[in-house]
Amino acid sequence: MAELNFGGVIEKVVTPKEFSLEKAREVLKNETIAVLGYGVQGPGQACNLRDNGFNVIVGQREGATYDKAVKDGWVPGETLFSLEEAAQRGTIVCMLLSDAAQIAVWPNIKQYMTAGKALYFSHGFGINWSDRTGIVPPADVDVIMVAPKGSGTSLRTMFLEGRGVNASYAIHQDATGNAEERVLAFGIGIGSGYLFETTFEREAVSDLTGERGSLMGAIQGLFLAQYEVLRENGHTPSEAFNETVEELTQSLMPLFSAKGMDWMYANCSTTAQRGALDWMTPFHDAIKPVMYKLYESVKSGNEAQISIDSNSQPDYRAKLNEELKALRESEMWRTAEVVRQLRPENN
Repeated sequence: MAELNFGGVIEKVVTPKEFSLEKAREVLKNETIAVLGYGVQGPGQACNLRDNGFNVIVGQREGATYDKAVKDGWVPGETLFSLEEAAQRGTIVCMLLSDAAQIAVWPNIKQYMTAGKALYFSHGFGINWSDRTGIVPPADVDVIMVAPKGSGTSLRTMFLEGRGVNASYAIHQDATGNAEERVLAFGIGIGSGYLFETTFEREAVSDLTGERGSLMGAIQGLFLAQYEVLRENGHTPSEAFNETVEELTQSLMPLFSAKGMDWMYANCSTTAQRGALDWMTPFHDAIKPVMYKLYESVKSGNEAQISIDSNSQPDYRAKLNEELKALRESEMWRTAEVVRQLRPENN
């Protein structure tokens, strides 16, 4: 492992320099990796592992997602099976179903978790809140996690571009004495940029906080608030969207992604710099109490329970689609469709 200074704090990380792809292949050469679920994380991890030379099979219920797996080259009866058969065949069983689906299938899957196998997750949810999910692995299996810090779609796209998504890793249970090598090999195998150590609890809490906060919930709330204020004061949809979203995603985010927030500020006008420096503190002070409220709701298990209760309903998918439709058909995001069409690369 390498020790690096992250803002004054020394952390241990693993990169392909310390743990090569060749070593990962050697560690897992006798393993059968069974990826259960081909929805969000499943395709990216399964295809990356396959392309990197690992022995991978997929478990998926028949339906549209099963058909997608077939289109991606997984062969029914050879590399594509039912969830139960894949779990039985696999030596590393990867629970890449949704959190709600993991709860539903665990009673049928746990019988196949025999001594020496590894139970793999990409999210700490099921294990951290096991009192709510009922997912309690047997004591004689390894329980490991690699959690890519990005969607499964990004994981696959960046892999094909020769890049990688950073990921955390954790060991909840080391029954074989080989859990660390297994989890690091897996993380390298899926194409991680670098791996940093965490626990199932820390990953679950930080992940739910991030999704509800700056990564998804808060950013939509911030975008919408500014867009509405501009529209309510006479600005056109095109102008409001460009000043709220388009300039950020197309011009400014690449700058601070490459070299930091100060670099982005330094490459904007002095008027923009002064305003940003003056207003970042009022925004911080207004938002931080909301972030604390969110964090406590996550830490207490309240957000997990909301997800379990909601996502286990038979009409969950239909209700979700209605909520997403409302977002998609809002003025701001209908404006976005037109703005995207006008980007130079689309003309």
